[in-house]
Amino acid sequence: SSAAAAGSAQVQQEPSAETPEGTGVTINCSHPDIQLNDFIHWYRQLPGRGLTFIALALKGAKEVRDPPGRLSVAAERRSSALWLARPRLGDAALYYCAREP
Repeated sequence: SSAAAAGSAQVQQEPSAETPEGTGVTINCSHPDIQLNDFIHWYRQLPGRGLTFIALALKGAKEVRDPPGRLSVAAERRSSALWLARPRLGDAALYYCAREP
């Protein structure tokens, strides 16, 4: 499991996920010690490129435009999930979540 930390702001992600092209896939992130006003940020890094911001959420769910999908933060805010609706070969990338105040 990969982990990213900024001070005490730790999150954990599954090491990998795969799906056939065009079939939706969910990428999960755990942030059990999240603080009241921390936002969950999601980024992706395409091969040979820098990080690109995808979306952020405090709680609840919101649509994501690029790549098309939805970002959901659980009611207790201890986890979030990025659902990619119709992933294409070009969406193969590293996906990162981060919690930030």
